[in-house]
Amino acid sequence: MAQQENQLDRERFCCSICLDLLKDPVTTGCGHSYCMSCINTHWDKEEERGSYSCPQCGQTFTPRPLLEKNTMLADLVEELKKTGLQAAPADHCYAGPEDVACDICTGRKLKALKSCLVCLASYCEKHLQPHLQSAPLKKHKLVEPSEKLQENICSRHDEVMKMFCRTDHQCICYLCSVDEHKDHDIVSAAAERTERQRELGLRRQTIQQRVQDRERDVKLLQQEVEAVNGSADKAVKDSEKIFTELICLLEKRSSDVNQQIRSQQETEVSRVKELQERLEQEITELKRKDHELKSLSHTEDHNQFLHNYPSLTLSESTHSSSIRIRPLRNFEDVTAAVSQVRGRLQDILSETETDILQIVSQVDVLLPQPEPKTRADFLKYSQEITLVPNTADELLLLSEGNRRVTYSNHSDRFTGWCQFLSRESLTGRCYWEVIGGVDVAVTYKNISIAGNSHECEFGYNDKSWSLYCGGNSYYFYYNNIETPVSGPLSSRVGVYLDHSAGVLSFYSVSDTMTLLHRVQTTFTQPLYAGVGVNYYECCKLK
Repeated sequence: MAQQENQLDRERFCCSICLDLLKDPVTTGCGHSYCMSCINTHWDKEEERGSYSCPQCGQTFTPRPLLEKNTMLADLVEELKKTGLQAAPADHCYAGPEDVACDICTGRKLKALKSCLVCLASYCEKHLQPHLQSAPLKKHKLVEPSEKLQENICSRHDEVMKMFCRTDHQCICYLCSVDEHKDHDIVSAAAERTERQRELGLRRQTIQQRVQDRERDVKLLQQEVEAVNGSADKAVKDSEKIFTELICLLEKRSSDVNQQIRSQQETEVSRVKELQERLEQEITELKRKDHELKSLSHTEDHNQFLHNYPSLTLSESTHSSSIRIRPLRNFEDVTAAVSQVRGRLQDILSETETDILQIVSQVDVLLPQPEPKTRADFLKYSQEITLVPNTADELLLLSEGNRRVTYSNHSDRFTGWCQFLSRESLTGRCYWEVIGGVDVAVTYKNISIAGNSHECEFGYNDKSWSLYCGGNSYYFYYNNIETPVSGPLSSRVGVYLDHSAGVLSFYSVSDTMTLLHRVQTTFTQPLYAGVGVNYYECCKLK
């Protein structure tokens, strides 16, 4: 209780400007008391405007009052000093180099509790009281202490910048809005802040969604690591069981297969782990960016918010929005292939060794990189197509290095349809373009070729996929099912194939690449380019 009374006495006999015990106390006409030097310094600053205000209640005096020392109050303060009364606040209340200092305090300044965007000044707890008690001052906008209040002042007109010019993307004052920014798109800074705050919220939602997507992808990748390891372990175990039934000659083959499996396993796990690390790094960066945006969204100073807003842009993600996993089956295929080898001797093993190792090397957990976007990207996978003369209908004639076809009158293949196959088999990722023609297709080599039934026609069976390019329309055919396709008509059609990913895409090629139709399936054999035409030319890609 005594401590509380001592604190009350200290506050009662402290100058509200310097917050120290009164020195040469004087009392203004409104009844508030100050150190004589403190109030004179305060009024010296108001000399130019010709009126003098009380720092506590804001009452103004004209002319400047003549102040006399309040001897009774001075004697009382001296008596209180003898009782051990201390007026100085604790050290932690004083402003340090990293703090915002009170603009009213003289001498050693206290930490500011709030800054006023109207007065453009910062106040400690004591000097903030008029803003909390005076009705006119209560209307002022108080924010967290800021050292950048002067940035809210227009350098040309010395006015508070409460407007925002959307045309020039800058804060301005009212005089600017009727001067050099006349006829510009101008709103209040508060309105612009509201709009940008909404955008900030949307950006945070985007970031948070991306974090969730990446976390889901990381979990999915971890599951796939376990699946790869489990499948590889099982394949090794099964292969060893089969190979141990063979004698020394088979032991070498078993070692080769095991080494290839482990090598592919290590490669795939390493790829998955690397992508996991990149995704986790992106998650960390997204969370950091979200924290920065959250901090910015809580900034109460409109100008500081708008000043910092453009710098907190959201970079594009370097990864796909989600990870798609192909069904894992290749290690099981190794076991099946080894089982077929069992019972054969050295000659058979020599013939099948390459097949087994190739199956192991095809294990691929992650889907390939995203499909190319520009023609330049597609051309990286360009495939030159040459025609096989004896696959064309008897009415088709090949020329220009077996890349152009027109009508002829002899051949012994595709006897019922005007279509032909490429010489090259298509695996991996490849791209080619055709000019003219009617049907642009890909097909397995074992498609039927004799007769005029649909079993021989591109797109009318389960062994070929075909895009019909008519005069004014496109249609896609597979397994005798017709699908209308919309898109810009072009004399040049691009075909993109990712055999291992099961992706087949057709593009209209002009100044830009326009996707016409995409197929997602599983190709079980090598593919060949197929075309049914009146006139067709395989383009040399440059």
